[in-house]
Amino acid sequence: MHAYVVPPLTRALSALSNILTKAEAHATEAKIDPDTLLLFRLYPDMLNFTRQVQLTCDFAARLPARVVGDEVPSFPDVEKTFGELQSRIARTSAHVASFAPERFVGAETREVAIKTRTSEMKMSGVDYATQYALPQLYFHLTTAYDILRHNGVVLGKRDYMGA
Repeated sequence: MHAYVVPPLTRALSALSNILTKAEAHATEAKIDPDTLLLFRLYPDMLNFTRQVQLTCDFAARLPARVVGDEVPSFPDVEKTFGELQSRIARTSAHVASFAPERFVGAETREVAIKTRTSEMKMSGVDYATQYALPQLYFHLTTAYDILRHNGVVLGKRDYMGA
């Protein structure tokens, strides 16, 4: 399970950090108020860029904790700048890296219970990782990427993939 959790999360968080660096440089070079990007949303009922980054980090931090049976970390959503978002990504990356491979023994069958707005879901660790947490993480990462592309930040697939 470690191989299916930690390396993909590490790569996704690294890619997210790199696209934030490019977004901040774009805002500086184009003399764009950073809030134009940080608060942008693709549609009125969608979350803004900052929230997409926060949620990407949340799913990354919660995934290893839940599948190994640890306390789920909580990060307050207080970031308002690119620098603060970079700090959140760095804290999340350090948290993910702290999970040694031996911690994942039995994680694939460990029951994970999560509460949603409307119900409680229970599933195995492998199902939680592959059918819930990773898809959620990639959804928010993709939406953050799309917001930046929509606003003219020069990004490509290699940036998204963390190549």
